[in-house]
Amino acid sequence: MAVDTLLDFILADSAQTDAIYFMASEDDLRTGLQQPWTSIGLDSGAMALDGPTYEPHTHPRAFGSMPRLLGHYVRDEHLLPLETAIRKITSLPAQREHLADRGLLQPGYFADITVFDAAEIADHATYAKPDELSTGVDFVLVNGQVEYEHGKLTGVTAGRVLRGRGYQPAAASK
Repeated sequence: MAVDTLLDFILADSAQTDAIYFMASEDDLRTGLQQPWTSIGLDSGAMALDGPTYEPHTHPRAFGSMPRLLGHYVRDEHLLPLETAIRKITSLPAQREHLADRGLLQPGYFADITVFDAAEIADHATYAKPDELSTGVDFVLVNGQVEYEHGKLTGVTAGRVLRGRGYQPAAASK
């Protein structure tokens, strides 16, 4: 029975079973990407390449969303200009989420920068191998420090939690 098989999967991985949903068509995605007001984010959690936060069965978007946008939709399909795509994944979402000092390259801002080759950037993550790294990314700087360089993590951990305007720390327990 299908339900028994599903429950066997859930038991086999200690209830860490996840699901992948297919909800939007390619046409819907292309239309959305072309709208001037749409910003682009990622609903995949942060994940390491190894260690306790590594998830071998994640969605391919965890490793391939932005390279797919820049390589496939911008370079190959000419769906939108590179500058527009960069704005949709940097300054526009930072402005929408009211993240102070983020999303632009200007003095006093946090330097979150990805250096990539626009002619080479490509996603390689698949449903069978979702943790496959993209190509064409040379450096990733987080808060001005190099965390990724030519295919390897540097060991630097300069990231920090970003909190929105509505954040209120939990009251201290007595």
